[in-house]
Amino acid sequence: MRKWLTPASLAALMAIQGCGGGGGGGGGAPTPAAATADTNTVALTGPNVQPISVNAGLGGSVNLAFTSVVLCAPGSGNCQTIDNVLIDTGSTGLRIMSSALSASLSLPQQMDAKGDPVVECAQFADGYAWGPVKLADLKIAGEQANSLPIQVIGDPKVSLAPSRCSATGPSRNSVSELRANGILGLAIFRQDCGNACVLSGRPGIYYTCPSSGCQAAAIPLALQLQHPVSMFAVNNNGVIIELPSVPAAGAASVSGSLVFGIGTQANNGIGTATVIGVDSNTANFTTIYNGASYSASFIDSGSNAFFFADAGTPVCTDPSAAGFYCPPAAKNVSATILGRNGGSAPVNFSVANAVTLVKSNPGFAAFGNLAAPQFAANSFDWGLPFFYGRKVYTAIEGTGTPGGPSGPYVAF
Repeated sequence: MRKWLTPASLAALMAIQGCGGGGGGGGGAPTPAAATADTNTVALTGPNVQPISVNAGLGGSVNLAFTSVVLCAPGSGNCQTIDNVLIDTGSTGLRIMSSALSASLSLPQQMDAKGDPVVECAQFADGYAWGPVKLADLKIAGEQANSLPIQVIGDPKVSLAPSRCSATGPSRNSVSELRANGILGLAIFRQDCGNACVLSGRPGIYYTCPSSGCQAAAIPLALQLQHPVSMFAVNNNGVIIELPSVPAAGAASVSGSLVFGIGTQANNGIGTATVIGVDSNTANFTTIYNGASYSASFIDSGSNAFFFADAGTPVCTDPSAAGFYCPPAAKNVSATILGRNGGSAPVNFSVANAVTLVKSNPGFAAFGNLAAPQFAANSFDWGLPFFYGRKVYTAIEGTGTPGGPSGPYVAF
């Protein structure tokens, strides 16, 4: 089964205060303070480099990385810049809120072979995002993907979501619910559903919506949401996310780089990074922690914490960070990541008291030591805190790396 927006990715879309790690609506983190701590910055240059920022975003968020994209009507100069788009290596495809699009930016509807509109239900752990698949030219850094299928979430011109979609939970069809203007999905997969949605009309995912109503439908690969990077001309085999280290107390914001391509330019070589092969169907690898093995592990920039099982660490009860870990004092722990290719790497990290972090540092948006219990048995989610102080590579399935291995893999 291909990964959609993972449970942890959904949690990442929620602010820490009032929502905890399990997602849910309502409640927001404290309003970011005016630069109470110096902004930490990693600055790379090149036509394949896009600036990114971890900041409070649109809803007082914590540990979310955002960037901007430019969308154009295909083949035209009618373009619009969309800010506050979440960078998510746990999903595939570009999804933009309808409310963030100018009325003058008319994007053509994706149609199936019968001429019926293609619409998608993106499923979250406790909700869904419903909207049509449309075509746009994407421009980001010096890269361009022409006629890219994207999802326009919450388009009021589309009929209400079918019950098999809406039954997955509350709507995530507005900026206030998603806390972002969109999601830039940069996982290992070329399409967001893949062959599973080609072979059958998998209920709850892709639909065709003629005037008579919407029905689940089998959708060819070419009509599904595509990995944007896979459609670039040259730097199209993966991405690198580089963020600076964060002090133990956190930071108001940090700035970093999203680099397109792996081994295709002088600024994106894989060097001595450890390559972790991942399962080609799930993007998972194995983590060994406290003597236990978690074979459904993954690295996900769209998750706002480390999510893993640790029975010896208490969970916060204070509403300011309910559901996160609250050890009496910050503790240093370690784990080992094991790839499907035999690659391995030890990882040392810290788990702090989430209540202390939030209350002692109001307005801070970047914490490298925020953690919470796992969402699913056998899982270990290495969320955005894992990215601080590292270069993290995500290689797209079926692509080669000049001077290196073939995707899919992650590396750091």
